[in-house]
Amino acid sequence: MAQSAAKAKSSARRSAARYVVWGMFLFFGAVGLIYGAQQFEQFLITDPRFVLVVPTDYGQESPSLHIDGIHYAPRKQVMRVFAGDLGHSVYLLPLADRQRALLRVSWVKEATVVRLWPNQVTIHIVERQPSAFLEFKNDEISRWALIDSDGVILDPPDRSSFHLPVLTGVVAGDPQALRGVKVRRMQGLLKELGPLGDKVSEVDVSDLDDLKVTQQMQDHAIVLILGDRSFRSRLQHFIDHYPDIQRRMPNATVLDLRLDDRITVVQGVPNGA
Repeated sequence: MAQSAAKAKSSARRSAARYVVWGMFLFFGAVGLIYGAQQFEQFLITDPRFVLVVPTDYGQESPSLHIDGIHYAPRKQVMRVFAGDLGHSVYLLPLADRQRALLRVSWVKEATVVRLWPNQVTIHIVERQPSAFLEFKNDEISRWALIDSDGVILDPPDRSSFHLPVLTGVVAGDPQALRGVKVRRMQGLLKELGPLGDKVSEVDVSDLDDLKVTQQMQDHAIVLILGDRSFRSRLQHFIDHYPDIQRRMPNATVLDLRLDDRITVVQGVPNGA
């Protein structure tokens, strides 16, 4: 019995010793890995091969930054987002923060920032697509802007040309979500009109359930009240009967098309009336 107990104690001591050895091995191994990781991180931070290149002169762009997808977004503002990163390691570049900053730049809808070793950054921009022109009037001063389907107001870029309708019934004070609803309501109307909408120069969405369009007819424009449905058939009905309307009511400027079987003059009277 005593001999068996002694053997058991000896075996337990050997097992405990093995656990201690393995514990020390794991401890020092973990310490070594942590130290190695810290040293490697310092290497990535301090080694000049990973540093984003600072331009050699004012106004030049860093050869470390590569931007694609820009047509109307202000390139200088995009570059400015990364100004504080130049001269520092690409490892320190906070990708998510820079992506969020890019989304605050005018015309930028989506942005992707990719870190390329050893010291390059690729910035891919997806720009917003304008859907209409807006005119803001203040104290007899007019300012033109563009708006996209999300309701984001955009400054017209220099030396650009857009074939878009004018959208009325949208004010800068509207919440962006409401502006977006109004733009998409206009887009739905124009989509239904198809080729018939080619001569629509203006869409009024002041009342989302009572849409109005300005139709260019020969040498003058006529406002057509289309209501909330059957836009294509109502406009086609007007076009089919326009020669007779022009003959009988040449001064008509606003017509109501909401009754499918008739066209009513709202503003403008026939000659001699």
